Amino acid sequence: MKKWLFAALTVAVLVVSACAKAPYTGRNQFIMMDSQQEMALGASEAQKVIKSEQIDTTSDYARAVTRVGRRIAAVAGHPEYKWEFHTVKKDVPNAFCLPGGKIFVYTGLFEAAKDDAQLAAVIGHEVGHAIARHGAERYSTQVVAQLGQLGTAIAVGSQTSPEVAQAAVAAYGIGVGVGILLPYSRTHEYEADRIGLILMAKAGYNPEAALTFWQNMAAKGGKKPPEFLSTHPADENRIKAIRQLLPEAKGYYRPASS
Repeated sequence: MKKWLFAALTVAVLVVSACAKAPYTGRNQFIMMDSQQEMALGASEAQKVIKSEQIDTTSDYARAVTRVGRRIAAVAGHPEYKWEFHTVKKDVPNAFCLPGGKIFVYTGLFEAAKDDAQLAAVIGHEVGHAIARHGAERYSTQVVAQLGQLGTAIAVGSQTSPEVAQAAVAAYGIGVGVGILLPYSRTHEYEADRIGLILMAKAGYNPEAALTFWQNMAAKGGKKPPEFLSTHPADENRIKAIRQLLPEAKGYYRPASS
């Protein structure tokens, strides 16, 4: 019981001491990792990706990723980040961001991103993840979830049989995964969409291009899990949300002079 109390007190201290706010949205965040640790982790993981994937540095796709990425980074307001924009030669419609501003775009994404503005929707979204520190926030949430699972094991195990205790811990894990961590990831996706729209607009790209890009993605089809079991929103929900966010983003839009 003392161990359970210690775990509960530890979680309480972490929650109180790790508060932050997301940029542009003002959402309250729980982040335990400091920025230097986050950037070091991102740099380390980026090197692993670079070594394991075929990085494209010479194609028109690669030049577009670098060109658009630099414009988005210039308005993101984080000079301490060592921004990197890599193109991965793989026929997969995907992109991702590692902590500290390490962005990877797969060439398969260009089937939906037809021009620089639509590509800016993708890169703006990934930069949004970076400046909102979603990676560090996800890590922090998972640490607390694991502490909670440990506490459940200690509390239940001291009062019942090992079989019942194991079932309780498993149920806790499923409940946390579906009820907290996956929706939390979808919160990050919607938030990165909102921040990304603002960033692309500030960089001189028409934010309406994001709507076109996601319509292109939806038209590609393919099997996808139900939204409640996915870290990403369903396409139709994402498109609806972007429509609602466009008026805000357009307030930041100034067409580029060149």
